[in-house]
Amino acid sequence: MVKKSLRELIEEANECIFAPCIYDCASARAVEMVGFKAMMFSSGELSLAMNGIIDNGFTSLPELEWAVSRICDFSPLPLAVDIEDGFGGPLQVYRTCMRLARAGASAVQLEDSSSMESETVLLPREQYYAKVKAALAALKGTDCMLIARTNADPATELDEGIERCKKAIELGADMTTIVKLSNLEDAKYIASRVPGWKMYPDVKAENGIPEVTVDQVYPLGFKFMTTHYTLKAAMDGMLEHGKENFKQQGSVYTCSKKGATGIYGMSATPLFNPQKWMELEGKFTGEVKKYTIVGNDVDPLPEEYSKMVDDEL
Repeated sequence: MVKKSLRELIEEANECIFAPCIYDCASARAVEMVGFKAMMFSSGELSLAMNGIIDNGFTSLPELEWAVSRICDFSPLPLAVDIEDGFGGPLQVYRTCMRLARAGASAVQLEDSSSMESETVLLPREQYYAKVKAALAALKGTDCMLIARTNADPATELDEGIERCKKAIELGADMTTIVKLSNLEDAKYIASRVPGWKMYPDVKAENGIPEVTVDQVYPLGFKFMTTHYTLKAAMDGMLEHGKENFKQQGSVYTCSKKGATGIYGMSATPLFNPQKWMELEGKFTGEVKKYTIVGNDVDPLPEEYSKMVDDEL
């Protein structure tokens, strides 16, 4: 399968592209296996998963680039990447965007906060626009899009956020987002004022009711919608299994539970189709070995998921 860029995916689609936030190859694999077509890289979830600390400017560009490059090498899904403030001023933004495009990012999202530690304080407009120009210069000639993001609070700064989005589009940004958007009425107002592609960020739900749906916002120009769930879901699963295994002082619970993975046993290895690597090696050696874990057989990728994933090397 030929990997599509996010731009190609949006241009070909007749619906809003719904993209979960991910943070590593395992979360990328999980969203691919259930049928999602694109992903959003969460800098916040990376910080928690990799460093065990909150998202407060602790993640460095090399750490982000390292994680993004591995996901993009591994997954066929286009990946949009949250680069927060771009790690500094226009020159730092230029370098960040250039490196992440080379790492395989299909889009970068650049915000207008004064710093990663003070994300509720907006940069003066002209300073943000300078960073947008730098990002666009770095991405010129690549397949990587720029998503211009404002942290303006819709409750008090909606018109300010709209003006920033309009200017970003005028400068050449591919898409805009007002990151605190949280209801359909504001989405309609934004759509009436801001041209071009828009992203609906981190859609939530309360009492079982979503704040908006993809069908509601797509006609308004919202081509891309993101949501968070993967890290919470991973922690839920680890805590569920951990509590039971701790009670048992063993792994009976895990080895006996099939669950959403579709496999029994303690290893998630089958979900990554390890035999494909043995088959690749066989092309070089003329002999295809059977993959095992210290001599133990590994089940094949469950049929439920084998139809959903791209395992070309």
